[in-house]
Amino acid sequence: MSEPLTTLDIDGIAAGGDGVGRVDGMAVFVPRAAVGDRLTVNLTRSKRFARGVIHEVVSPSSERVIPPCVHYTADRCGGCQLQHVAYDAQLAYKSVIVGDALRRLGRRDVANPEVSASAEQWKYRNKLTLHLRWQGTRWIAGLHPYDDATDVFDLRECPITDDGVLETWAQVREHFALLPRVPALRAAVRRLDHGYSFTVQGGRHWRNAPELLEAVDALTEIWWKGETGAPQLVAQREATHSAGIAFAQVNNGVAHELRQHVLALVAPYTPRTVVDAYAGAGDLALALACDDCRVTALEWDREAVELLAPRLTPPSRAIAGKVEDHLTGALPADVVLLNPPRLGVHAAVTTALEAVRQPPRAIIYTSCDPATLARDLQRMPSYRLVSVRAFDMFPQTAHVETVCELVRVTT
Repeated sequence: MSEPLTTLDIDGIAAGGDGVGRVDGMAVFVPRAAVGDRLTVNLTRSKRFARGVIHEVVSPSSERVIPPCVHYTADRCGGCQLQHVAYDAQLAYKSVIVGDALRRLGRRDVANPEVSASAEQWKYRNKLTLHLRWQGTRWIAGLHPYDDATDVFDLRECPITDDGVLETWAQVREHFALLPRVPALRAAVRRLDHGYSFTVQGGRHWRNAPELLEAVDALTEIWWKGETGAPQLVAQREATHSAGIAFAQVNNGVAHELRQHVLALVAPYTPRTVVDAYAGAGDLALALACDDCRVTALEWDREAVELLAPRLTPPSRAIAGKVEDHLTGALPADVVLLNPPRLGVHAAVTTALEAVRQPPRAIIYTSCDPATLARDLQRMPSYRLVSVRAFDMFPQTAHVETVCELVRVTT
């Protein structure tokens, strides 16, 4: 229940980016707080913790800055969590978040890792996904407030997104009448090497995609995923080798640095066989596959596999399906690469890696969520964590990419 205003000192950071303080020994989580702030907050307690809403910043942290995005403050935009914090401090926060998860949840005795900075702290996103809601006679397109997952505010600017993506969104807005007329949609503009793609998710029928493509000069392809079924390429200006809609890296510079780091971790093992699990578009598989190294790429997206498979020279191969269904058949391997979505790997994956008679010499696990990474490492007690490095793929947010190198414990 809500209490009178409480004075609170922020001395920590939580995984989602909230500041953490304590009242009567109870942890209090406060959005938009910085470590070192003294605040007055409206406090709401539950059984094990409390949440605070900032009423006044009594004494600001030296790490606090003025966020440049109007939506961050006026609309409580949930897309970013750390715009109010100086960039060096953001990197320090993410190091703490990863280290805490690995120690507390993963039961690994490690120090807080180095976090590689992004060369671009603003305008780095080459993809912007918005929620669309039909309100009265028009579409509202934007993001959720951080404290209300059901509401959507009308987004007009986004300083972490590429200007071309925003300009393309502005053009699409002028032709919203061509979208499926349903209560809600989800849509994204992504920058490609050859223009921009537009993806729409929702609705049962959509026949106006070709008309939209003609109306928006910047678009080169349009994808649609209806209420059922897989995504479909429904309009295209010219034939291209698109990798589909699932594998866009939002920060190309950091993605390249991370990929080079993974390859550098693999190199000392001189593997003859590699399993690239959750292979996506197959960049790592293609970089590793050669006469001396046979790669088995596992990926659930059949279209991505159809594009990747012809580019792999046998005996390297790509298999379409769930990793948990095919990993055992792809083992043994000298090195296993894991790069799962935010939910982490299926329990069957860690079980297979624990049970395999001829274990890999190394597992390289790339994660976008420290909590599920830590959970999965706890499920693999037979493997020792030998290196950890994080990458700031998403400046101004609490999200971070982490790469872990694991080797089998020898007895």
